[in-house]
Order: sequence, then structure tokens, then C-alpha cells
Amino acid sequence: MKILILAALAMAAPAVAQTAPDAAAPAPDAAAMATPTGGYGPANTTLVVPPGARIVYQQAPTPDQAYPAPAPLAKYPVCKKGQTDKCIERGGR
Repeated sequence: MKILILAALAMAAPAVAQTAPDAAAPAPDAAAMATPTGGYGPANTTLVVPPGARIVYQQAPTPDQAYPAPAPLAKYPVCKKGQTDKCIERGGR
């Protein structure tokens, strides 16, 4: 019952409009936009392509070409306790 009353009051209450501050903040200049502020986005998000410029789309390289596998070692030692890279496990019984 209390939930119904609260819901009715919330719907009946007038919405409060947001008001803008008296003085608007100045727009950031281009030098401030060029400096990275953190995060994963690019430092400059505005991409301006001049009119008449030729845009070339090309296919990305395959993962094998982009990230080639490292060359194998000439000899792999037996793994020690806790070692998992660049070694082979003991085999046989």
C-alpha cells in the first residue's frame, strides 16, 4: 500500500526543470583537446578530412601477420617447480 502511495505522489509531483548557470563555461581550446586526459580514447577525437582528399580503405593483416609466433628455442630444459614457460615437462615413467 505504501508503494502505491509513493508511486502516486511521484507521478503527481511536478518535474523540476534544470536551470543553466548564469555564466556559461568557455569552450576548450584546440591545445587543451590535443593533450590526453586518460582513458583508452584517442587524444584528439576530431578527424577533419579536407574536401577532395582520397580516402583509402585497406584490409587489416591476418593475426599471423600482425603477431607472428616467436622463433622456437634450440633446446628446452626440463621444467622446474613453478616454471611454465620455455621448458618441457618430464615425460615417461
